[in-house]
Amino acid sequence: MGVAGSVVPGPRWHRARQIARMAAIGTGATAAAFVATGGVLLGQARQARRTIPMAEAPPPRCDGVYGAKCPGRPLTMVVLGDSSAASYGVHRRRETLGALLATGLSRRLHRPVRVHRFAVVGSLSAGLRPQVESALECDPDVAVILIGGNDVTNRTPPALAVRYLVEAVRALRAAGCEVVVGTCPDLGAIQPIQPPLRWLARKWSRQLAAAQTVAVVEAGGWTVSLGDMLGPRFVAEPTRMFAWDRFHPSAEGYAVAAAALLPTVISALGVGAERRPVPGRGEGVRSLPEAAQEAARHAGTEVSGTQVRGRDRGPAGRWAHLRRRAFFGVGAVPQPGPATDSPTLEGSA
Repeated sequence: MGVAGSVVPGPRWHRARQIARMAAIGTGATAAAFVATGGVLLGQARQARRTIPMAEAPPPRCDGVYGAKCPGRPLTMVVLGDSSAASYGVHRRRETLGALLATGLSRRLHRPVRVHRFAVVGSLSAGLRPQVESALECDPDVAVILIGGNDVTNRTPPALAVRYLVEAVRALRAAGCEVVVGTCPDLGAIQPIQPPLRWLARKWSRQLAAAQTVAVVEAGGWTVSLGDMLGPRFVAEPTRMFAWDRFHPSAEGYAVAAAALLPTVISALGVGAERRPVPGRGEGVRSLPEAAQEAARHAGTEVSGTQVRGRDRGPAGRWAHLRRRAFFGVGAVPQPGPATDSPTLEGSA
């Protein structure tokens, strides 16, 4: 999700007017109400900055080979994006998103998995280009990207944020790399952000997540909506699901995210067993815009391109397959153990 110190960036009065105007649309508010609303939101933003500490120490590295004792050529996975991709908030290598995904892939595919993490704490979508350039030097088989939270807190225009993401996906796909994007999380689920700022954060997050889904699938990637999947559990068990900063997920929170992403990563790599022949409730084929809107409302929803009667497109645009991923417990993603799951660090093998 990234550094929280920029919840409401930009010149103070310009931002106050902009947020107040957006919050009051359709309410018939007077000019005085605009000013009052802007003052409330600015005060909440300052409070959120005081409540959510800035990033200090970097997260642990997850780079290395997992399942080194398995036969075959290692599968190469790169992890790109912001602090959620970098797993800010945990202290052990085995708790990082990259380690959890690599361990799961190695166990499911019975082959070694080499991980390179290029995600940067605080990154916006505009920061993906150098990450992609570095990732392409590794000749990756699959890329996992988590991005968008900082674009919301910095109020990056959604069209601009999506353009940077699409450039990244297209560059990776052109190199033969499969791409799975965890779309923008619902920042309205973060407790230090209070209403009405929380309501606006939720709206902006969902709008960006839906736009990301349409663009990524059009570019040949897969998406998984992260949404507010941690929200209810954060409310019920904040000391377990939050990291120390009350903003980023804890080790258990990242395990839930990995459990949602892993089946899609496996499917993107062409393991057909991950596809069920009969759609479950709420699943099936939709137009891509419709699928994107549904995914933004329901965390854990996978969206990928598909065909209907041999055609990619219908009257409403690109066809998409929508699949709801069940949320298992933390144990759904195997924790790295002392045997084949322990990573062999790059340069030490």
